[in-house]
Amino acid sequence: MVKDPVYEEARQEWNRSINKFPLVIVYCERKQDVVNAICWARKHRVSIRIRSGGHHYEGYSTGDLVLVIDISRLNDLKLDKQRNMLKMEAGAKNTEVYNLIGSNGYVFPGGTCPTVGVSGFTLGGGWGFSSRLYGLGCDSLTELELVDYQGRLIRANRFCNSDLFWACRGAGGGNFGVVVSMTFQLPEPTDGPVTLVRFYYEGTTREKQARVMNVWQNWLSGLDKRMTVVASFYYAEGEGLGIFATGFFYGSPERAREILQPFAEVEGFQAELEASTFLEAVKKVEATYPPFEKFKSTGRFVQRGYSPSELNHVADLVQEPAVGSVYSAVSFYAMGGEITSVGKKETAFFYRDARYIMGIQSVWTEDSAAEENREWVRDRFEYIKSITEGSYVNFPISKLRDYECEYFGGNAKRLGRVNKKYDPYNVFRFPQGLT
Repeated sequence: MVKDPVYEEARQEWNRSINKFPLVIVYCERKQDVVNAICWARKHRVSIRIRSGGHHYEGYSTGDLVLVIDISRLNDLKLDKQRNMLKMEAGAKNTEVYNLIGSNGYVFPGGTCPTVGVSGFTLGGGWGFSSRLYGLGCDSLTELELVDYQGRLIRANRFCNSDLFWACRGAGGGNFGVVVSMTFQLPEPTDGPVTLVRFYYEGTTREKQARVMNVWQNWLSGLDKRMTVVASFYYAEGEGLGIFATGFFYGSPERAREILQPFAEVEGFQAELEASTFLEAVKKVEATYPPFEKFKSTGRFVQRGYSPSELNHVADLVQEPAVGSVYSAVSFYAMGGEITSVGKKETAFFYRDARYIMGIQSVWTEDSAAEENREWVRDRFEYIKSITEGSYVNFPISKLRDYECEYFGGNAKRLGRVNKKYDPYNVFRFPQGLT
């Protein structure tokens, strides 16, 4: 196996700081391939990992001496224009879905990075630039098919295996079985403009970062749900301190500029607002992503407003990056809007009422800098953890105490019962999996 020239590339995750050596990587092209892989792994007592896009922040979609079930080639898409439904095999990536949907006049509340697997994105809840208008990725999901620990194909929706369907909308990534297909209800086709929102500040300082954070938290409470943005407060190699925000507004650039007016009151504000089709806007966002990175990144849910001293402390987190870091940031991902229209117990995604997600990350290029950058994130995560409530499972962090409650809040106990029912022998176990 190690002599296979393809193996070295095949074992890589998008996060190239993850360095694992699976025993077997099975590229599944049919549902039966998934069944066969599960049965082989159980027969030979080899642990299983499930991979679609390979974007798990902590690399839990791979491992040493495991069997990786890679479903990236299981990616067929079928669009039903009569019912505005999309059925996809679970290996489809964001960019594949956007190409089909956008070229047919639809929008899809998916993620931002083109090569992220839609199944992993959706099963963890799924935040993206359409979330405040159309909800999380899991909110559009109407049905899924899953191969269980016995190799049986199970269908789950609101009426059939409804407990499994509930659990997979927010806690399905790696748990319960291998999801092989998903069906989504799409919003009605629209020919209205999507404005790609980008704004930044010239002459950024620590004080300005804290001030814009305060504008953000006051602005967000009354924000038009047609706008979803992420704002990053960063330190970049060769640039220094900066503030940059990007997202979508389902409306005109003129209206978007009016909505952003509170930010314009801070000196140095610059905005780029570009009207286009949904697909054109998506492509511009996708073009900003590199083919891979080396990073440590995570995120927590913000439930309250912060005092000036707390905001200053958050700004302080990025003033001194780790040695070898090329980019370090605290980022704010807007929530609210339609995300809150679903009850926190209606799906496994518990933190519906959060105001935004606060993420922290560091990116490096040299392997020698990896450990110092990881510790930099972990040290600062402790402060963020002290002022937030709950961690986002799609932005996970290793070594998190009581991780089931941190990721799933008041839904953790019910998830444990569902997991015991559908995976009684814990075949689909992985670090931070349900037990």
